[in-house]
Formats: sequence, structure tokens, C-alpha cells
Amino acid sequence: MAGEPVQRRLAAILAADVVGYSSMMERAEEATYAQIERLRRDVVEPALARHKGRLIKTTGDGVFAEFASPVAAVKCGIEVQERLAADGEAIRLRMGINLGDVIVDAQGDVYGEGINIAARLEGLADPGGILVSAKVHGEVDGKIEVLFDDAGERQLKNISRPVRTYALRRKAQADAAPTAAPGLALPDKPSIAVLPFQNMSGDAEQEYFADGMVEDIITALSRVKWFFVIARNTTFTYKGRAVDIKQVGRELGVRYVLEGSVRKAGNRVRVTGQLIEADTGHHIWADRFEREYTNVFELQDEVTSAVASAIEPTINLREIERSKKKPTSDLTAYDCFLRAQPFLRELNAPSYARAEGYLRQAVAIDPEYSSALAYLADCIGRQSIFGARPFKEGTLEAERIAQQAVQADPEDGTALAVASWVLSVFIGKHAKSREYGERALRLQPNSAIVCVNCAYGYLFRGELDVARQNFDRALRINPLDPRNYFIPQGLGMVAFFEGNFTEALSQLTRSIELGPSVRISWRYKAAALAHLGRIDEAREAVSVLRSLTPVQTLKEIAERSTLAHAWMRESYVGGLEKAGYD
Repeated sequence: MAGEPVQRRLAAILAADVVGYSSMMERAEEATYAQIERLRRDVVEPALARHKGRLIKTTGDGVFAEFASPVAAVKCGIEVQERLAADGEAIRLRMGINLGDVIVDAQGDVYGEGINIAARLEGLADPGGILVSAKVHGEVDGKIEVLFDDAGERQLKNISRPVRTYALRRKAQADAAPTAAPGLALPDKPSIAVLPFQNMSGDAEQEYFADGMVEDIITALSRVKWFFVIARNTTFTYKGRAVDIKQVGRELGVRYVLEGSVRKAGNRVRVTGQLIEADTGHHIWADRFEREYTNVFELQDEVTSAVASAIEPTINLREIERSKKKPTSDLTAYDCFLRAQPFLRELNAPSYARAEGYLRQAVAIDPEYSSALAYLADCIGRQSIFGARPFKEGTLEAERIAQQAVQADPEDGTALAVASWVLSVFIGKHAKSREYGERALRLQPNSAIVCVNCAYGYLFRGELDVARQNFDRALRINPLDPRNYFIPQGLGMVAFFEGNFTEALSQLTRSIELGPSVRISWRYKAAALAHLGRIDEAREAVSVLRSLTPVQTLKEIAERSTLAHAWMRESYVGGLEKAGYD
């Protein structure tokens, strides 16, 4: 009613939302909605009741809750986050907690700066983490078993004054963790990360070219067997960020970091590069290279040779020469190949379809372009997995094109690895798959895509130890790729066939978090849950599977299986049957 006095009170506000909600909904809308509803019903609301919290607002991907005590709010937040971690949930939450003055209207709705700050803190929290304001920190410090990392003052959007923030962690975690992140151990060979080069062309349209230049340099360096080279998808997590080279070296476990810029103007290309020793920050080498665009491959060769020689002066010259393989003699085909690359990394059927269009243009121009043929085969195979094209026709076409890629260049490790994957996973030609996989790993042991594709070949052949070794190596080469569901999926399947269903469940849940609509991860998760006797949860996984199209019957899954051994097929199909899949 107009004229009623505004009611105010001091309240602790907890704001939470789902990490990556938009992309999850885009990839698997019904499955994501069902998961979030279950999370709210089974985890969040019971925790609120236990800690006397009141749900004041829900959004599609989050909640706001009010507590009379900041201690209760923090305890509730910890309980929810720890429950999600313990259950291996694919969904992760960010949380922000603030203590402040709020306005309460006649309907009990809450407004004001107190709730706005909580919402801003939540947006800054780490996935799976809790960020609190200084007011909350002052109230709970010493009263419950938690420790805080001072996260500094933050200038929050639409909040006039900076807010001091603290990231919360459990005491047990703090006791177990060292005072500083140890980083990854250095490999026993010269190791390097090539960071994204800055596009100096003044044209955002040329971004794909700058990124492609970096990818080609990474590929060339990975062909030098003496080197350990971090994968492109990991180094590109640093794109657009101001980086501390020493921190990059620690996070990636490398001795050297290459950074630089690319300028493409008219018919000329200029590349500048500097090689830095990560541990000390000292510059080892810096140079500038400029060529006509028609000589772009020579320019890449010069950069690669200069970097290789600076890192290891005694390197065998044949190794450097081997890294200089020209992918194609046609620059139009090369341009099409580069334009396909961003879409290959989106990991969804529509993007694979976009990439396929560019790759088909590339191989139409140059039918012997082995890299383009290999990625085209991979692209078609992935779309078949997603159900975006008829499975049998798609997989047979993927086999044909993969074999073309190998024939075009029998020493292209990527082509051999993709062919190994296609032959084992789709066709069941395991002997030829092993031959290709072993050759690929001899030629390019430093390539994450080679390691992953070959690992799947070993996995489907039942060679589990070798499969695990290659998945682990791929993870070391590509540790930070935020979209790579392949590695945890593969490790989960290895653990499944080893009979370690608990580890399998953990890895498969991580894979689903990165690729929510990938049916094979959900299938193995359902089967693992069934083997663990968690039948209700297995049935929930099956219900998600039925929401993903196209739906396959158990008979179809069994008939399409290319697993090399009967015991593997029995464990997989039998687990699905226990889970209620029919």
C-alpha cells in the first residue's frame, strides 16, 4: 500500500548460479533443465532448510537465499558445494555471500545493495567456489572450520565503492595444500608453450589467420621428437589476458614460452616473436620475419627453425627439416583449412557442419591435402556420434576419407591417428588401427590429438594400460583445454573396463560437464552406476539419455559395438540393461 514505511533489515544473502549454463542449455536443453531441477530439489532446498535459509528468488540458472546469520549462510554454501563434489555432479555452482542492508516489500521480496553485491560476488567466484565480502569474513572468521584467501578489493559493477573480497576454502583442504601452487613438473626434454599471437592487422576478420599461424608453429614444433610442446587448446586459454610468463611456465610445466604478433596487410605478412625462459623471465631470442603472403610457409619455417635452434642448438638438422613439411601448395586451400579451425573446437554438431564446409572446399582445391582430409574425416565421424548424420553412411564416409588422408601423406601423424580412431571405434578393423596408431605415435608423440585418437584405438582393442598412458600423456600436453571432454571420457571408459566403476563415474561425470549432450558418456555413466548398485541414479542417467536424440535401442547399441572382446561388450551392454535401458 502507498505510504507504508519501507522495511529494512540486515541479512546475509547467498547468490548461486550454474557454471556454463548457456552453453549447456544450447547443447542439451531438456537434460540440463532436468539436472538443475533435481539439484534444486534434492540438494539446495534441503540444505536451506537445515540452515534456516529462505529461498527468495530463483532464476533459470540460479538462486538467491536469505539467512539471519552469515555463519549459517557460509555453512549452507559449503554443504552444497561439498555435496556436489562428493557426488561427482556434472553441474558446478559459483557462490557469492554478502552481509548487508536489504529492503523488504509487502510480498516479502528482497531488494537493495545487499543483494546486488552478493550477485556480483557470485559472478567473480571460481567454479565450485565461494567468494564472500569483508563483512561476512569478519563475522565468520574463527567461528567455523574454514580459512580464507584474501582476493583483494574488487570494483563491482554499479557499486560505487570497491569491496574487499575473500575466497573461502575448507581447513582440511588448506592443511593438505602447499602454500603455493606447485605447478606441473618439467618434462625430461626441452619443453615449450606457444601463446596466442596478437593480431596486429587492425582487422578482426584476420584473427583466424593469426591463430592459424600459431597452430602451424605448434604443429611443426610437435614434430620435433626431442621437444615437449603444449597443445594449442591449452595455450589459447590465455588469449586476451595479460599473462605472467613465470606463472604460465609453472601452470603448464614448461621451460620456455614463445609469444609474438602477426600483421597481415595486403600481400605481406610480418611475424614477430620472442622466446622467454619461463623460470627467470629472461629473453632467449627475439626476431622479426616478413614475407609476401605467397611465401607464408617459408615464414613459418623460419620462425620454427629459429625457435628450435634457440632451445636446443645441437638438435639434429633432419628433425628441423622434418618439421617444415608444407601442408599444401595452394594458399586458397590453406585459407579454407584455417577458417575451419575455430569451428572444429566448438564440439557441437552445427559447428562441425560449418567446419565440414570449409574442409570440403580445401580438399576440392587440393585433393592431396592430408591434414584437411584428416580433419574432414574426424568432422564427419563426430557428426555421426552426435546423430547429425546417418550413422552407417557417415562412419563409412569417415573411413574412406581417413584412408585417403593416409595415402596422401603416410607420414602425417594426425592423418594416421584419425584413421586409427575411425577404424577401431566405428569400423572394428583393429589390426589396421593398431598399425596406424603405432606409426602416428612414432612420428608425432608430442601431439595431443594424436595421443587421444590413438588412445581410443587402444581402448577399443582392450589394451587398457597403453590407452591410459596415451590419455594421460594427452592430458599433460593439453592440461587446460576447457572444452575437451574426450580425455576424461576415455579415462572413464578405461576405468570402467578395469572394473573400477567409482573412478569411471568420476571421470565420466567430468566429461559430461564439458560435453553435456555426448551420449556415450551418459551411457557409460549409467552402466557404471548400475554396476555400483546405484540403480535409481542409473535410471536417472537413462532418462537423460532418452532425452538426447536420436534415441537408440539397446539392441542397436549392441549391434553397433566395435569393442574387440566379448567381455567388454558384456560389461557395457549388461550395465545398460541393469540400468533399465531397453
